[in-house]
Amino acid sequence: MSSKTDPRQTASVPAKSSFTLSMLLYDQRYRSITIQIFALFVLMLGVAWLIDNVSSNLQLLGRTFGFGFLSQSAGYDINQRLIEYDSTMTHGRAALVGFLNTVVLAILGCILATVIGVVAGVLRLSSNWIVSRLVGFYVEIFRNIPTLIWILIFGAIMAEGMPAPSAFRGETPTAFMLFDAVAITNRGVFVPSILFATELGTVNLGLISPSLNWLLIIAVLLASFYAARALVSHANRVQNATGVRPTTWWKILALIFVPISVVFIALGAHLQLPELRGFNFAGGLHLRNSFIAMWLGLGIYTGAFIAEIVRGGILAISKGQTEAAYALGLQPGRTMRLVILPQALRVIIPPLISQYLNLTKNTSLGLAVGYMDLRSTLGGITINQTGRELEGMMLLMLIYLALSLTISALMNVYNNRVKLKER
Repeated sequence: MSSKTDPRQTASVPAKSSFTLSMLLYDQRYRSITIQIFALFVLMLGVAWLIDNVSSNLQLLGRTFGFGFLSQSAGYDINQRLIEYDSTMTHGRAALVGFLNTVVLAILGCILATVIGVVAGVLRLSSNWIVSRLVGFYVEIFRNIPTLIWILIFGAIMAEGMPAPSAFRGETPTAFMLFDAVAITNRGVFVPSILFATELGTVNLGLISPSLNWLLIIAVLLASFYAARALVSHANRVQNATGVRPTTWWKILALIFVPISVVFIALGAHLQLPELRGFNFAGGLHLRNSFIAMWLGLGIYTGAFIAEIVRGGILAISKGQTEAAYALGLQPGRTMRLVILPQALRVIIPPLISQYLNLTKNTSLGLAVGYMDLRSTLGGITINQTGRELEGMMLLMLIYLALSLTISALMNVYNNRVKLKER
């Protein structure tokens, strides 16, 4: 066997060319890297020019850049708050109160919008002509009128259409409390609040001091939830192994309700009902008109978009899935809940994330009805009082950005858990 190399093979191997600067533009191996480095350099020059321009303008105005204003006394009140606050506290504390108001409104708004959207999306596909047309009318009306207008409409309904507290007084009152516990008035909605006979105290976390009672309740609820999930997972494993699914519904109910009931009884939990005293109600929990208007406006408006997302997700599932479920004897309601919706989630979740982000950012419209959220506190009164509009707006943008990224991350985690797994 000859060890000589075939000259034709030697001639077919291209000789390695030396690197030249022209290859950065004309060689496809380096061109993309060159363009990216150039774009990054231009971006850095633009950011440097912007920072230098802002710094020069601040010097001409005799101003400095800093966030020391957050430690100054705010000097203004916030009508609805989740943590302790008064006008002698700092602007930083006021911003925290506004941030918590934003988060609460965003969470409750997303819950309301999701419930309305899922129900409306399913009913939009109903075979009942009247039901499907009524839901279609709701979707078209709400999603084609700006959010702010709906917020103002609900605010006007609460302020002008609801009875005054004086209507609940007298031997023959013209307004009545729901279940003798909830009062809907033109000054807001008054609902019962939970009080405890035994107080475990508070824990100082610096910015906030949450009640140990509520921390214990949240911990017990989380533990019950994970225990119920573990029970369901065990039932699934048994079903996969034996073909017979053990009965779990009463165990799940016991895991959820028994521990929390024991905690409530041990802490002496009881309801404080709102009572009419003087010209207004006292006691209980006061939900102001501004909060109700924002919650209903954002929730119902966004629910119209979610309804279309749910409808599209359901239509994306093959009709063969429904026919197979009917062939197995499943009723239409169980087919939708157990077969169609779980598969439609992979189509529904991505656009649903965008709607949650839009709702969260639209909470900044609370300024129109007097709801004291982050935009009204840090981005409104604090900036007007301190004159620190640059620092205030930067903080505002960073907080909204962090909040949006957090929502996206959580929803993406959920999306990865519910998407179909290939085997």
